[in-house]
Amino acid sequence: MVEPLKHIPNNARTTAGLRRHSAFAVSVLCASALLSPASGSAAEWNVDPVRVELSPQQQTAAIIVRNESDQPSSIQIQAVAWSQVDGKDVYTPTRELLVSPPIATIPPKTDQVIRVALRRLADPSRELAYRINLQELPTQTATEVTGVQVALRIGLPVFVQSLKGDAAPKMAWSVARAPDNQLKVRVQNQGNAHVQVSDFSLQAAGVVQPVASESASSYVLAGQTREWLLKTSPSQAIGNGRLRLMAFTDADKVDTELVLGSP
Repeated sequence: MVEPLKHIPNNARTTAGLRRHSAFAVSVLCASALLSPASGSAAEWNVDPVRVELSPQQQTAAIIVRNESDQPSSIQIQAVAWSQVDGKDVYTPTRELLVSPPIATIPPKTDQVIRVALRRLADPSRELAYRINLQELPTQTATEVTGVQVALRIGLPVFVQSLKGDAAPKMAWSVARAPDNQLKVRVQNQGNAHVQVSDFSLQAAGVVQPVASESASSYVLAGQTREWLLKTSPSQAIGNGRLRLMAFTDADKVDTELVLGSP
């Protein structure tokens, strides 16, 4: 599944190894097939890596985009600064990250190399975050066909390690009751580097079936907070108000007990 301006979901469960080995290829099926029946064909990209990690010692990187389809595919490449406010992603234009070329047309079954370069010093104590947006451009074939064109637009995370090189996330989890048989799960990243939460579940003591769970992958940048409202079944008793949280992140696996708070 490809979502506009969001990270590309991992094909497998994220573990601590993803931080060390983030460069892996995924096939991205473009949503650019015309919604009109029997109109056009979907493009297919293979992107490697799907996350870029830079440092004071490694200020350049290369991204390979392969057009696996039988038609040329044109893309526009743009770098943006990435921050979060109240758990929401905020993107702003930036000149701190250079991408080349800015526009490319990839022939069928061919690779396109996109070069990335940091144009500023790394921060002394915290990780920097950016996105590289790949936007599919309409082709002549697409414009000749009637229907609604939905082009692929994806964002690749770019993280820059601090000058000290010791930036790391620090997660503080909590859970509280919410209206309509819901639980509000909250994680605060008290560290100075991002964390990617791939999925988590909450279990009551002595109960095998999770009380609530979440499988969508989410980034929480340094100093930011993320919340989830999760439905629970009225028949699922929480018992003594203590829940076991099991979560998978790119920093570490979390297995801890939480005390259920008030709304």
